[in-house]
Amino acid sequence: MSRFKGSVRLYCMAGAARPSPKIGQALGPLGLNMMQFCKEFNDRTAEIRPDVPLRVLLKAYEDRSFKFVTKPPPTTWFLKKASGLESGSGAPGHRSCGRISIKYIYEIAKVKQETDQHLQFHDLEGIVRMICGTCQSMGLDIVEDTLPPKKINIDL
Repeated sequence: MSRFKGSVRLYCMAGAARPSPKIGQALGPLGLNMMQFCKEFNDRTAEIRPDVPLRVLLKAYEDRSFKFVTKPPPTTWFLKKASGLESGSGAPGHRSCGRISIKYIYEIAKVKQETDQHLQFHDLEGIVRMICGTCQSMGLDIVEDTLPPKKINIDL
């Protein structure tokens, strides 16, 4: 490998990266081939659903070679999917936009711990606390997972 030239952070949909102005603006100044990146990214993420946005950390080198690491979607994406919302509250802390069960937060934390290299050695409770902070900044209320009310037999 030659010397390090620069690094870029991108968001790309899994298995569906296409040459676009966004990717071109990121890779162009580094002198990288956009088609080569798209092909390698799509090959590496082919088994993931195409509607999943992935974070990409790309390192470019002076000989026009590159390495990239894909990271899981942002926590907000998971929370929006779990709560069925399009976006968070316009006034978090003042107005709530929805609710999410603590059970889903634990599931999101497990996925993040397994797939994100930087979170592999954090304990699950710490990751849950981070996700709860994201819920608060989005205006999501965290609720306990309660069972539906039992049917009471009223036959006399």
